[in-house]
Amino acid sequence: MNTQWHLPGELIERYTTGHLEPVQVMSVESHLMGCARCREAVPYEREWLADGWERIEEVVDRPRPRVVARVLRRCGVPEHVAVFLAATPALARGWLVAVTATVVCAVAVAHLVDSAGAARTVHPLLFFLAVAPVLPLAGIALAYGPHVDPVHETQAATPMAGSRSLLLRALAVLVCAIALTGLATPLLPGPPGLAAAWLLPSLALTATTLALATRVAPPVSAAVLVAAWFGAVAAGGELTGDRLALFSPAAQILYGAATVLLIPLVYLRRARFDPGEPRWNRPSASRN
Repeated sequence: MNTQWHLPGELIERYTTGHLEPVQVMSVESHLMGCARCREAVPYEREWLADGWERIEEVVDRPRPRVVARVLRRCGVPEHVAVFLAATPALARGWLVAVTATVVCAVAVAHLVDSAGAARTVHPLLFFLAVAPVLPLAGIALAYGPHVDPVHETQAATPMAGSRSLLLRALAVLVCAIALTGLATPLLPGPPGLAAAWLLPSLALTATTLALATRVAPPVSAAVLVAAWFGAVAAGGELTGDRLALFSPAAQILYGAATVLLIPLVYLRRARFDPGEPRWNRPSASRN
């Protein structure tokens, strides 16, 4: 004797017309999952159902890539790398807005100082030249690690984890920051050569941040370098009497040389990158 219970017609009608409470809907749908007879009794439009499933598959199986990913793909970047870089936390809208606002503010300050005729005490370009090199450092500090990336644990188990993740995201942040700052450089007062004196310090500071990240977490190395850089800019002007001492041709040569030396060092020590996790929380050989 078949004792299986089936949905009454009145209940099916209330279900299809949307007149059931949420708890009742859950109960009905739970029954429909295991009862073919009741599923057949529920009226539906086959074309509508097929169209709905097709749209769901398009979203789940073929998600539309982000604008950043599409641009990178057009530039020849492999699809998996483009998708990974598009998800970089530091390239989120908030960071891009902050960088743009900082650059705009620096350009505005340069023009205000220049129009006020205060160049004898404060050079119009000083604020811009001091701020521009550290913009990539903030992005690198937010590029990788369990405290800044909501999917860090997930991607840490993939082949993209570790040094490759940090280096790719750091490169993306650096290119983005340099592009935004470079667009503002022609708008600055003064000679073009001096207005572009931020570029080599930016590269040198970025390489130094990555080199230090082989010993400490990127946020720590970035914060230390930002403080040291601003202190050096202020001290250089006081000690030499030249507000732009750290942007002189001799200083530019030092920045270039430091960058050339540090990039191979970062590559050789890439396996030692600190992902931002406490050292005491990592498994050690002595525990095995």
